[in-house]
Amino acid sequence: MKFWKLILVLISIVLIMALAAVSVGYLRKNSALTEPVGRTTVTATENEIDAQRFSLDASQSKFIAHAMAGGLLWFKGHEHLVAVRKFSGEAQLTPDQINPASLEITAKTDSMVETSSVFTDQQKQIIDKELREIVLQPNQYPEIVFRSTEVSGKKLSADQYDLNISGNLTLHGVTRRITIPTKVTLAGRDLRAVGEFSIDRSDFNVKATSAVHGLVRVRDKIKFTFDIVGHRL
Repeated sequence: MKFWKLILVLISIVLIMALAAVSVGYLRKNSALTEPVGRTTVTATENEIDAQRFSLDASQSKFIAHAMAGGLLWFKGHEHLVAVRKFSGEAQLTPDQINPASLEITAKTDSMVETSSVFTDQQKQIIDKELREIVLQPNQYPEIVFRSTEVSGKKLSADQYDLNISGNLTLHGVTRRITIPTKVTLAGRDLRAVGEFSIDRSDFNVKATSAVHGLVRVRDKIKFTFDIVGHRL
């Protein structure tokens, strides 16, 4: 009798150990299934950290509109160099792989002034007045805005990039898609973007001055050049 009781106890112990082994295997299997999700999340977080953000600094930058003149009097034949004094924005770049990358910039139209050295201070005041009243109309269109939708290009060296920044430019109440070729350099915590692009004035319903004023008569194509500095956020 005691012998059979001992056999039953041993069988019970074996069953309990078997059930325990099955339970451990089940838990390990479920853990293995969920583990890749955890790793993917970590990778995504690391990619977000790799994307660097920069605040644009207008005080250390140059943003110039080159408008070939065709006006009357002493303005005739001279190129207008209209500087954007006030603008703000943010750039984003991932150093190792470029993307995620983006650019957003907002310029104040009432900050745009004539800077060409061929004009006297008095002449510049007249040009600026006509720019405000007839061409830019800042009371009605206070801002010029560019927002990127796509950034492509290649890495030239450890800290230099050759990019094409495509996006939507809103000027004078009209939005058009443009592409801006840009050379970008990273130096410490600073970003420097240099390039140029052109637009057709008529595409954005921007007027030249009327024949009555006649002092600022620009041709249809306007070229923008820029040398913009941003600081790491």
